[in-house]
Amino acid sequence: MKVLYILIALMFVIPMVAVASTAESPETALTDAGMTQVATFGNGMRYEAGSYPVVVLSGTYREMGRQYGALMKDELQSEYEMLRSHFTASGYTEEEIAAFAGEATALQAQRMHEIWAGMAETSGLTTEQLEILYEGPQIYFEAYNEKSGCSFLAVWGEYTTDGSLVLSRNYDLPDELGPFRPYYTLAVYNPTDGSNGVATLSPAGARPETLMNSAGLFISDDNAQDSAGSVSIAGRPDLIAEFFRMMLDYSDMKGLDAAIMSLRSNVAWIVNAAGPEAAYSYEETVYDVKRREGPGVIAAANHFVDPTWRFAALPAKHSTTRYANLLSLAEENKGLIDGEQMVAIRDVLYSDGGATFRHTRFEKEGMTDSTDHQVVFVPETRTLWMKVVDQDWQKVELEPLFAA
Repeated sequence: MKVLYILIALMFVIPMVAVASTAESPETALTDAGMTQVATFGNGMRYEAGSYPVVVLSGTYREMGRQYGALMKDELQSEYEMLRSHFTASGYTEEEIAAFAGEATALQAQRMHEIWAGMAETSGLTTEQLEILYEGPQIYFEAYNEKSGCSFLAVWGEYTTDGSLVLSRNYDLPDELGPFRPYYTLAVYNPTDGSNGVATLSPAGARPETLMNSAGLFISDDNAQDSAGSVSIAGRPDLIAEFFRMMLDYSDMKGLDAAIMSLRSNVAWIVNAAGPEAAYSYEETVYDVKRREGPGVIAAANHFVDPTWRFAALPAKHSTTRYANLLSLAEENKGLIDGEQMVAIRDVLYSDGGATFRHTRFEKEGMTDSTDHQVVFVPETRTLWMKVVDQDWQKVELEPLFAA
């Protein structure tokens, strides 16, 4: 009888041991996906995916800040020194830039301030310097008085190979505003407070404008000042800085849509958002917001498309051409689009009928534009392709990063 009990017990134990031994850990999944681990700090890990640094953070917001600061210390200090040298050469003092950055970040949620506080403990930079770094690209925009470009394309239904939604975004800048390119980092935040995991692509420490979350949601922006003017309203939070909070807090398009529609912007923007079930483009002024939808395809560039706006749209910088090119490429590839085919669509240069710039000369003598970074994302599978100008595309599976 005793032998019988042992045999029965083994019937239950052996399958459990087999499952435990064959289940793939997040670390193994990342290695199998081509990620190379290069450093750890607490619960944070730094990987390399091709030529791109990837940091995966976990814990409270203060703890994730400490991990980010330690794992990216050299890059953060180098980037800050580059920025400090720039504004010093432009005639600004560090105190003046700190005041500008402090005003811009004052309305940030406490979670962001906790991240900066944690970074200050391990990066060798103060919280004030980290706030300057967060606003760093905007400092360059002010100095050059330039506007970014950007474009968005999402397709689903009859346009894709399996009906699932596939999206892409380009973030365009003049080449003179490109000193941040060497610092691009994919950062994945896994907070332990029950919020969503959030992935951001941006120069290290800088305000992210391309974000995804563990629920498969995506959000990014296109400049819209050519259509809606440069009027700004003080006392409102920076709309783009609110993206991080939205990705933490919302897990479906219904909630994200409500958040975008109800938050009044401080300046004009085009906001593009998507999830596994839908994609929208929002045209925002300081007083109103209009949501655009599409029958299987939606695109956006830098001009307002909704016909109900009652002001005369100013001519956007080669925006209507890029918009038309994206819709044309979607039609040419209808039924054939998956992630890889969307990458191919985004590789088509503006001069060849696409929407991508690669050191393309425009308008101002001596000034060239480039698509600073590009993203292709499949919300259903959390599969990401990313590219910084003059580098190769890199595919990353975000699902195991959110689970790490």
